[in-house]
Order: sequence, then structure tokens, then C-alpha cells
Amino acid sequence: MSDITKTAVLGAGVIGASWTALFLAAGKDVNVFDVSLTTREDVEGYVAKAWPTLIELGLVTEERRGSLTFFDSAGEAVRGCGFVQENVPEQIELKHEIFSEIEPNLEPEAIVCSSASGLMVQEMQAGWKNPSRFILGHPFNPPHLIPLVELLANEKTDEDVLEIAEAFYRDVGKVTIRVNKEVPGHVANRLQAALWREAIHLVNEGVASVEDVDTAIWSGPGLRWAAMGPTMLFHLGAGKGGIDTFCERYTQSFNRWWDDLGDPRLNPDIASKLARGAREEAGNATIEELSATRDVLITAMLKSTKSLRS
Repeated sequence: MSDITKTAVLGAGVIGASWTALFLAAGKDVNVFDVSLTTREDVEGYVAKAWPTLIELGLVTEERRGSLTFFDSAGEAVRGCGFVQENVPEQIELKHEIFSEIEPNLEPEAIVCSSASGLMVQEMQAGWKNPSRFILGHPFNPPHLIPLVELLANEKTDEDVLEIAEAFYRDVGKVTIRVNKEVPGHVANRLQAALWREAIHLVNEGVASVEDVDTAIWSGPGLRWAAMGPTMLFHLGAGKGGIDTFCERYTQSFNRWWDDLGDPRLNPDIASKLARGAREEAGNATIEELSATRDVLITAMLKSTKSLRS
């Protein structure tokens, strides 16, 4: 959707600042609103830090860099914008408040996408008089690096909105999936939650340390998952017979493993054990240093696979 050139980002924390950098790189003008008194400093600093990586990934549009403008109200920020990415804190009252503020100022065909990870579209729609141009556009942190966006609409959504949103996100370098049925956590967060639950169970039962469980993922199946999803990988796992043969061969094993999976719940004791393990794994590295290492690794993986996926 190259004809959408003016966008708004509402809520400019880590997620909103990352969206801002990506939209600017794609040549989109970005209007930013956040209640923080340091919004301009924070966002401009984030964009400057992210820009070399965006260039390295080939995500910066050669023709132009979008303009960046800051506003004191959400209502003013959305005026004239064709696309709005909303990232305010995940409190339903705050969502409803900002939707009520921006709705009278939106362009008739503007699309509003929420980055919400824990709230349901149907409960957010209650903050609109007319929710037909509002959908879920849930990214993964940081949005300027991780390609995935989960899209969710429902019977209250105009028919063209999903297709326009998909085209816009593709235009700025994203990969989208459609969530066809609303469930808490959407798709990818539920998959993350399932894996982390078993990781916690293994640590809590003394099967392995936090560091070794993490190592088992990044040096094992995590590498394969960065290439293909689990079902496709298992389709390849039994040779020419594909997934049919794989299921025949491993049904008993998987059913046995599933029966033995843990079902822990986060509590102060488990949180403390995880925190100790994470600090041991991190060594002397700070959060900032670890984040930088993460981003360098993700950038390298994206660069190495970009030509193969295009």
C-alpha cells in the first residue's frame, strides 16, 4: 500500500518506538503521541540506534526517509493518517479512552491496528462507536527486527480492512498471518507459553538448569524453527513418507511425552528460581548488552535467509 504515506504511532514505548523506526525507514511519515515527557528524546534516540540495522537489512527506502512529528494529543496525531498503530499500555480502560479520543478525528478509510498481546479484539471494540476499521496488528519485540504480525478481525470489521492491512505491513517489510478464531494470546504467544511452561517444569523438577534449558533451545530445535515451522519440519523428519510416516512412527513416543509434560504456575518461588538462573546465564552482561547481542544475532539470521525467502 504505497499510497498510504502518512501514519500515526500512539504509545511510544519500546514497541511504539520500534514501529516508528520501521515506518520511517519505509518512507512513511509518522505522527507520534505518548504521554511521556521524554517522548521526543526517547523516540529519536531509538530511531538513531535502530537505523544502521534497518539499512543493513535493506529495509530503508532509497527514495526518501519519512518525516517524524510529535503531538501533544492522540486526536491531533491521527488527523490525515491512513494507518494508525496503537501501542498504549494493555489496560482496557486506557484503550477505550484513546479510541474514544481518536475516533472523531480519523479519516473515513483509515485503519487502526492494535499491538495488544493480551487483550481480546471484541473487548477493545467496545471502546468504539464504529469498530469497522479497527483490527489486531500484534507484532513481536522488537517490531523493526522480528517480521511477524498477527492480524485478527471479526464480523464487525469491514471486508477490505484485512487485505489493506496485510498489504501495508508487507510494504514495510513484515510477514503476516491471519488469526481466524479469537483466543487469549493469539497464536505465537500461546506457542511461546506452551514451550516456556515445559521449560519451567524441567527447571523446577531439577531436570536441567535454566542455562542448559535455554541452550537446548537455541542450539537445537530453535535453529530449525527459524527455518521452518514444527509441522513442516516433522514432515521432513521421516524421509519420503512425510508427515504420515512420521506420525505412524512416533505416535507412541509423542503421546508418552505429552502425558508427562508439566503444568506449573508462576509463583514467587518459581520466579525467584528463574531469576537466579537467568542472572547466572547472563554472567556480567547487562540487559542493554544482552539486548544488543540478541539484535546482532537476529539481524545476521535475517540477512542470511532474506534472499532465500524472497
